[in-house]
Amino acid sequence: MPEHLDVVVVGSGFGGSVAAYRFAEAGKRVLVLERGKRYGPGDFPRGPRGMATNFWDPSEGLQGLFQTWSFRGIEAVTAAGVGGGSLIYANVLIRKDERWFVRDDRYKGGYEDWPISRADLEPHYERAEQMLGAQTFPFEVAGYDIPKTRALRDAALARGLDWDLPKLAVTFANPGAPPERAVAIAPDAYPNLHERPRETCRLCGECDIGCNYGAKNTLDHNYLSAALHLGAEIRKRSDVRHVAPRDGGGFEIGYVERTDEQEGRRIDTSRLPVVTVTADRLVLGAGTFGSPYLLLRNRERFGGLRPALGTRFSGNGDLLTFVMRARSILDGSRGPVITSRVRVPDENDDRPAGQRGHYVEDAGFPDFLNWVIETTQAPSTAMRVLRFAARRLWARFTGDPKSELGAELSDVMGRAELSSTSLPLLGMGRDVPDGVMDLGGRDKRYLDIRWTTKTSRDYFHQVRRTMEALADGMGGTLRNNPLWWLRRVITVHPLGGCPMGRHRNEGVVDAWGESFDVPGLFVVDGSVMPGPVGPNPSLTIAAFADRMAEHALERSIP
Repeated sequence: MPEHLDVVVVGSGFGGSVAAYRFAEAGKRVLVLERGKRYGPGDFPRGPRGMATNFWDPSEGLQGLFQTWSFRGIEAVTAAGVGGGSLIYANVLIRKDERWFVRDDRYKGGYEDWPISRADLEPHYERAEQMLGAQTFPFEVAGYDIPKTRALRDAALARGLDWDLPKLAVTFANPGAPPERAVAIAPDAYPNLHERPRETCRLCGECDIGCNYGAKNTLDHNYLSAALHLGAEIRKRSDVRHVAPRDGGGFEIGYVERTDEQEGRRIDTSRLPVVTVTADRLVLGAGTFGSPYLLLRNRERFGGLRPALGTRFSGNGDLLTFVMRARSILDGSRGPVITSRVRVPDENDDRPAGQRGHYVEDAGFPDFLNWVIETTQAPSTAMRVLRFAARRLWARFTGDPKSELGAELSDVMGRAELSSTSLPLLGMGRDVPDGVMDLGGRDKRYLDIRWTTKTSRDYFHQVRRTMEALADGMGGTLRNNPLWWLRRVITVHPLGGCPMGRHRNEGVVDAWGESFDVPGLFVVDGSVMPGPVGPNPSLTIAAFADRMAEHALERSIP
C-alpha cells in the first residue's frame, strides 16, 4: 500500500512552505515534495564551472538552481530548490496596495476581479512579515549609506515621486542590537534544517544568485525549518509527475526521485521509476508554471477542470532597464540587491483614467559582474595596455631609474566608470493579465504561453517614463535591455494560470484557494493571482497561503 499522509504539499516556495508549516503546526502529517536540491550557506556556486551547471534541465544532466523559460512574448526565470523562489528573489516584502484589488473588465481576455481584499489579507501579512524576519535597510546608519540608494532617493524626491525603504527579508541586526555586518545571527527557537551558522548581511549584492552567508531569510531558514521541527517531512529532488483523485476521496501523487549520480549526464527521465503516495488533501505550490502545468497534464484524471485553467497570465508588469553613466558613483554591487522603491499611483488611487500603477526599484548585482561589464570596454583597455608597454620600453631605453609602478598599473586598470556609474532599474506593476497557458509540442509535453506586450503597451510606456525621469535625475541615460527591441520582456514574477474567482465560471479556485471542481485540492502559489499584484508578489502569495491554511483548519479539514 502507498504511504498515506494527511496533506501532501507540492513545491516549497512562498505558497507551499507557508501551507506546510501551518498544517504541521496543527499536528497534521505533512509531506513536502520539492524537485530541487537543498542550498544552505556556502552551497551556492560562484566560479565559472559551477555557474555553468547551475541550471535546471534534468534530462540534460542539469539539476541546478535556475530554470529559464522562453515563451511567445516573454522570457522568465524561476528557481528549483528547497525554498523555491526565495532562494533567488531580492527579499522585498511589500503588501499589495489596498485600492489595487480591482474589478477591471475593460480588456478582452485580461480582466481582473479580485474576490479578496487587503483587509482579508492584513492579519496574514502581519504573520508572514514576522515569520520572514522583515527588517528595513538601515540607510541612515553609518556604513549603510550606500550610493545607489542615495541616488534613487535624490532623483525621486527631486521629481516629486514617492520614495521609501520597503521591508526586506534580510537580517541586518540581531534583536535589540544595532546593524552590524558579518556577525553571527542569533539562533531561532527551532533547529535550522541546514545546521549551519548564519551571518548578518555583508552588503555583497549576491542575493539573486543565492546568499552564501545566510543573511537572507529564505524559506528554508524559517517556514521549512519550523515545519520540519513540527514533524513535517521534506523530500528534496522529488519531481511530481501525476496527481489524481482517488476513489472514495483523497488524492494519489506520483513522483520520481533524482540522485547525485544523475547530475552531469543525460538521462531519459520518462524511464525513472514512479513513487506513489496518497493524501487526504493536496496542496499545489509548484509555482506559476508548475501548478498549471500539473493540472493541464492531468486534466483528464480529474474529469476535466474549469475553463479558466491556464488563463489570466501576466508577468506582473516586470520591466528591466539600465541607467548608464550617471553623474556620480552608484556602486551597484554594494548592498542587498534592492534597497528602496519608487511608487507611482494608479487610476484607482484617484489619478487620471488610464494611469496604471507601478513600482520602480534599484537593482544591485554581484561584484564579479563589474569585471564582466568592464570587458565591454576592450578597445580602451587595449589602448591603456599599449600605453603602459610603450612607457616601459621608453623607460628601459632611456634608463629611467623610477622603480615604483603603482600609478602606471592603476592607469592600466582604468577608472571603471561604466560599471561604477551604471545601475539596473526594475519596474513592476499593473500590466494586463491576458496571457493564456496550454500544452504544446507533438506529444503535449511542454508548457506553452501566448502573451504579448501589445495590450500592455500603455502601461510599459508609463513605466519607462518614470525610469527616464529617474535616470535623468541621476545625470545618466536610460537604456533598454536588448529584448525590449523585440517587444519581449523578462519576468521574475510570473502570475496566473489557476486564477481565483468568485464563482465557477470565473476561476479555477475560490477565494480560499480550493478548487471549485475538486474539494480538497488547493492551489497556493502565484498562479492563483487573478491579475498582477503590482509590487513584488512574494509577500502576498505567502499571506494568501496562510489564509488558506487557517480557513481549512477551521473547517476541520484533515
